[in-house]
Amino acid sequence: MSGPSTEPLHTVSLGDSGPPVVFCHGLFGQGRNWTQIGKELADDHRVLLVDLPNHGQSPWTESVDLVDDADRLAELIRPLGPVALVGHSMGGKVAMLTALRHPDLVERLAIVDISPVTYDSKDEFAGYIDAMTALDLDAIERRSDADARLRQAVPIPMVRSFLLQNLRRSDEGWRWQLNLPVLRAALDDIGGWHEEWTQDSEPYDGPTWWIAGANSAYVQDEYAPAMEALFPRVRRVTVKEAGHWVHSERPDVFVQVLEQFLSSGRRPR
Repeated sequence: MSGPSTEPLHTVSLGDSGPPVVFCHGLFGQGRNWTQIGKELADDHRVLLVDLPNHGQSPWTESVDLVDDADRLAELIRPLGPVALVGHSMGGKVAMLTALRHPDLVERLAIVDISPVTYDSKDEFAGYIDAMTALDLDAIERRSDADARLRQAVPIPMVRSFLLQNLRRSDEGWRWQLNLPVLRAALDDIGGWHEEWTQDSEPYDGPTWWIAGANSAYVQDEYAPAMEALFPRVRRVTVKEAGHWVHSERPDVFVQVLEQFLSSGRRPR
């Protein structure tokens, strides 16, 4: 496995003052997925939206390693001092690993609809990647063409729209921002949680909010022991009428939850 790229991760900053809040997106996402939420917080916080490796405008790597991603994120946030770290799905796993490996850099942690367990979702995600890879980009004139051609393989409009946010047009034509071959090869690791990732880490003792969508299967009662073992100060919050993309499906409620999370008692020094 190759080492992590030394190129900087792409970020977008919102807000000029206040405590720092850093957002990490999920698989197939990018930092700008958090723009609406970030703007809601930017009056009182310095918000940083991060593109994780192989996503958005961040550099591609030869392989995916979530531990490497966590260490790169740690180097990115180190100049900010201890931050409030928010991560969704795959980005939640990176955020958890960052807090466990670099607890001095994470003042508080919000994990959105993901658990430190292994999921059996490879086939679904592989299907999305195969559909995107099979799309003949040279035959695409406009984004609606791509939408129509993906409809059979990705029938849910919200998911299809989410994936198509990664389709970009340049002078050379259409291209995917995602490093599709590398992500497909890494789906087992992206969907997994490996004991060796945390064997040298102590539990993270900062306040941790575990934010779940009520209609999602990614946070279940049987996952609580694994979460509590690594994050003993965890508090579970369930958002009604929301699935896996909690922050997109119920943004108003999600902002209220985040504001409570950010204003709750400070981590002991």
